[in-house]
Amino acid sequence: MSEAKTDTNVERAARLDTASLSDAMDKLGIRGQCYKIAPRDSSFRLAGRAYTLLYGPAGNPPGTVGDYIDDVPPGSVLVLDNGGRDDATVWGDILTEIAHRRGIAGTVIDGICRDVAMCLKLGYPVYSRGAWMRTGKDRVQVEATNVPVNIGDARVKPGDLIRGDADGVLVLPSEHENAILDTAEQIETAENRIRESVRGGMRLDDARKAHRYHQLQTKA
Repeated sequence: MSEAKTDTNVERAARLDTASLSDAMDKLGIRGQCYKIAPRDSSFRLAGRAYTLLYGPAGNPPGTVGDYIDDVPPGSVLVLDNGGRDDATVWGDILTEIAHRRGIAGTVIDGICRDVAMCLKLGYPVYSRGAWMRTGKDRVQVEATNVPVNIGDARVKPGDLIRGDADGVLVLPSEHENAILDTAEQIETAENRIRESVRGGMRLDDARKAHRYHQLQTKA
């Protein structure tokens, strides 16, 4: 297995929380928050480039659900669009174990997963709409790999930057990622200064005014 290459913007995103990134997107007028996609454990964190898969109803004979895993580059975030289905899973313990061993950064699913105990045991980040045990075998199949997909009403293209933490997951469109990261870093810096000012005895309203808090998320 080859090592994941250093990606400066992935490292920058990993230092930022999703709240700051979301505020930056709102300020820039960019959508990317993945609605209702949540971590299976609040301790999970992920950051990496999207490797996307689009699922559809199984044909006759049915196609494969998950034989792609050995082709995914280390450091990637697997992004699986199952159309929000909650009656058949597209992710389980075998995929979790292999992905963890291969150094994949995590998995994001517009749909459900199963075998949650394994991702908790390994500390492998899985984000989804929920969990249920029923297999997707003979119910869903991979329709396309590395195509644009929809995750929680957010468009994700192959190579887009994905960031997840306890609050959820979002996508930074590659054409806007530098602007989002720059703005999010400015927001975090201002919020840290507000905290420092309050700890030093300043009133919160004065600290917010001094550091332009109310302009941080206002659309530019």
